Amino acid sequence: MADRPHILPQQVVDDALTMSDAGVLDRVNAERHGVTVATIRRWRRDYQRRGKPRGQAHTSVPCPRCDAAPLDIEAYAELLGWYLGDGSITPSRRGVFSLHLYNDLRYPVLNDRLKMLMRRVKPGARPHTRELSGCLITTVGWKHWPCLFPQHGPGRKHERAIVLEPWQLAIVDAHPGALLRGLFHSDGCRVTNWTVRPRKDGPKRYEYPRYLFSNESADIIGLCTATLDTVGLRWTAPRHNMVSVARHDDVARLDQIVGPKS
Repeated sequence: MADRPHILPQQVVDDALTMSDAGVLDRVNAERHGVTVATIRRWRRDYQRRGKPRGQAHTSVPCPRCDAAPLDIEAYAELLGWYLGDGSITPSRRGVFSLHLYNDLRYPVLNDRLKMLMRRVKPGARPHTRELSGCLITTVGWKHWPCLFPQHGPGRKHERAIVLEPWQLAIVDAHPGALLRGLFHSDGCRVTNWTVRPRKDGPKRYEYPRYLFSNESADIIGLCTATLDTVGLRWTAPRHNMVSVARHDDVARLDQIVGPKS
């Protein structure tokens, strides 16, 4: 039988082979990646034993930084917020890097939006996903992710400086709401707080909504607060790693900017 090209994203194949190298059973590996056991065995035979080149022939997507290719800056600003809040970049084979964005499985609309943002920033991208402990990881490979996210580096984000470059600051200035959307959807939440106030007829409980954004990186917290200042929203810092937006008018405005978490 002639060799058949695989039609799944290359990252899926690479991840499956990595798990196979680590000793994961074919049955478990197949279930994790949504393929048959026969497919796992064929990949191992073709790529590991025969040394067949991986991937499919395709034209490399040009880079907005290296090749002056067009960039959807509004989508990029939102994707930047997601990356800073809950994303990572890891090296892969042949100089390719994988951008991983993490989000709760409970929010399918946002998870679909992440795929859309990735396709808008990298035209022709084919995001793939995998589940891990109630979390959905959305991934796209590209050689130029470090060009678009120069904040990538070894270690955790809060253990290194996170400083935007001038061209990134210009994009954030043009689309501050998009960055806030990415930040608050990734590492933020909208909660209902309550307080008790004395009244003539006795204490009365009041409930009010507020937004919280938390991150261990002081630089990312500073970027969040600076962007809130840009759009004219008042905020407080109840802790060193947290930002709160609680005034009624500001919460209503942030509702319009961020949108529902669903």
